[in-house]
Amino acid sequence: MTQILYSYICAENHDYLIKTHLHKFPKDFQEKIRVFKRWQDAQLSLLGRLLLNYGLQKMDKDYQNENLSYTSYDKPFFNDDPTKFNISHSGEIVVCVISDSNDVGIDVEIINEINIEDFEMQMTKSEWDNLMVIHNKETAFYDFWTQKEAVIKANGQGLSIPLKSFEVVDYHTRINEECFFLKEIFLDEKYKCHLAFKNKIDAMINEPERIMLSDL
Repeated sequence: MTQILYSYICAENHDYLIKTHLHKFPKDFQEKIRVFKRWQDAQLSLLGRLLLNYGLQKMDKDYQNENLSYTSYDKPFFNDDPTKFNISHSGEIVVCVISDSNDVGIDVEIINEINIEDFEMQMTKSEWDNLMVIHNKETAFYDFWTQKEAVIKANGQGLSIPLKSFEVVDYHTRINEECFFLKEIFLDEKYKCHLAFKNKIDAMINEPERIMLSDL
């Protein structure tokens, strides 16, 4: 089973969230939150971890905040537990995906006006040529970008994998002989979001669930 949880940040609830929840996390994470200059960045990071805790409780997982370790590529994982997860945030949304055992990656991006030419070097020639003939280039670009980002997050090696080193065709791709599948996730019309997962046999992907701050 794979569950997708998301929430929106809220200025009015910021102090409450910090006072109520931050102390539950390890000291290094607390310090990371406190050094943010913008309350939005602090709340997005904290909400990501709160969504993770919420989802794990729904799965009846006995989770402790100290149980996270990190790979050499700085991807967090659980010690002695096959559960996989990934967190992404942009604008005012944070989204968390949790899977029983499937490698997953998720990316959400707010759709802003951009100079698409700045990203040509991140694309293969085929991807760039296809983008140039699409009428709504901005929306198509964010489809491309969230797909690629979700894949490298599911792979676990992050930006050490050049985005132009692989192509997504018909919602699947391959990196170093590993196959990844993609699914578009609708959260909000102002955002684009894609989920990448390693094993297609994991067909139990729940619809995204919005979590209110009062539920955390």
